Amino acid sequence: MSEAITSARATARFIRVSPMKARRVIDLVRGKSVEEALAILKYAPQGASEPVAKVVASAAANAENNFGLDRRSLVISEAFADEGPTMRRFQPRAQGRAFQIRKRTSHITVVVESQEGAK
Repeated sequence: MSEAITSARATARFIRVSPMKARRVIDLVRGKSVEEALAILKYAPQGASEPVAKVVASAAANAENNFGLDRRSLVISEAFADEGPTMRRFQPRAQGRAFQIRKRTSHITVVVESQEGAK
């Protein structure tokens, strides 16, 4: 009746990084093993690499603790960044004008899957 669970997910919501910048970092690690992805993210110069690394580590911990999967065999099968709510701020300009500043947020989701005999 029940198949063995081979995947786990983690989500970070309302992260103060634009989705476009988060996707740039996520594209670096999609399809890689968890250990390799964390090594890449540790030295990536982008600011979005820190929250993405936290979500990858959380997904690996979920797989390990909740489903008893081996961390060394985990591969990032899905990773995406959706747009969260946008905070709107106003920048005063000359002659009584005001320009709108959009502070974008992201919802980052990572799914890890167990690959038996992974690299």
